[in-house]
Amino acid sequence: MKLTSLNEILKITIMKTKFILLTSLILFFSCAEKTEKTDKTETPKTTENSSYFDYSDSDDQLTGGIKMIPIKTPKGTFNVYTKRMGNNPKMRVLLLHGGPGGTHEQFGNFEGYLPKEEIEYIYYDQLDSYYSDKPNDPSLWTTEHYVEEVEQVRKALGLNKDNFYLLGQSWGGILAMEYALKYQDNLKGLIVTNMVSSVPEYNTYAQEVLGPQLPEDVLKEIKEIEANGDYTNPRYEELLMEHFYTEHVLRMPLEEWPKSISLMFQHLNPQIYVYMQGPSEFGITDEASLSRWDISNRLKEIKVPSLMVGAIHDTMDPKYMEWMATEVQNGRSVTTNGSHCSQFDDPENFFNGIITFVKDVDAGNF
Repeated sequence: MKLTSLNEILKITIMKTKFILLTSLILFFSCAEKTEKTDKTETPKTTENSSYFDYSDSDDQLTGGIKMIPIKTPKGTFNVYTKRMGNNPKMRVLLLHGGPGGTHEQFGNFEGYLPKEEIEYIYYDQLDSYYSDKPNDPSLWTTEHYVEEVEQVRKALGLNKDNFYLLGQSWGGILAMEYALKYQDNLKGLIVTNMVSSVPEYNTYAQEVLGPQLPEDVLKEIKEIEANGDYTNPRYEELLMEHFYTEHVLRMPLEEWPKSISLMFQHLNPQIYVYMQGPSEFGITDEASLSRWDISNRLKEIKVPSLMVGAIHDTMDPKYMEWMATEVQNGRSVTTNGSHCSQFDDPENFFNGIITFVKDVDAGNF
């Protein structure tokens, strides 16, 4: 009995051992299979990184995209400030600021919209603006000079008809149109924002449409100050800021204006501004060099794809800007719900219009 019991015990022990080994093997291979599956499904896929923000091996890597470009003029050679944002050999937008005498800071929020679309854009301060050299010579304050300046910047940056979009806002729009009339064969696309093609038209709209919208007592006081030529009176700026700028320049309370716009106003060159635009904000005054500027009858000469961006509350007539898009040979118009700086007070429509235009032209769908 004892021997039999011992044999049975041995058999049972051997069977248990085999069972444990078999179970362990099953668990081992099951875990191995799960691990293999987990490795296959959870290993992240490697994708090619975008080169949009890659400045490596470029001649402006050390400066973060900044180039001071020498400009040859009859008065000597001077440098202008440019700063490249991103890389895209097919879509490169050169930005022309307003004023005259403003700065690239008016485009401060482009960084919030264009990079995600991988559209390259280039800040540029025109001669006698804050970040560029200041020869302070009125003989250079002409549309003819600035057109040639833009052309020199284009060459220095390697922009050409296969990638070069020119965007001008306000005075920059005048400059962009003048450039297109002379050098449109170098352009892939033209974008004019918040600027009509006629200063007399601008003056009429400001004086006959926008002025009467002001409170009667405010308009009366503004006209009295202008009649006396007392443009440096702090009251003049106070009235404009409180009643005009927040309605037609940037529709936000002054304390909410973006820092980049505030910096642009701080850095504005008043000498060139008054010389070309005049001291009034209700049109360009007679003594200013741009007072008779008008190329409306030449818009039909512009054949390059063109976008005209107006705004319902702008200092420029939005209907006139829509008309401009029908005068050029290949035009489109966008009207935002903003004002003169609609990149800030209606960015959705402003940037959507520009991005769609640039991409449509690039894809050959315009």
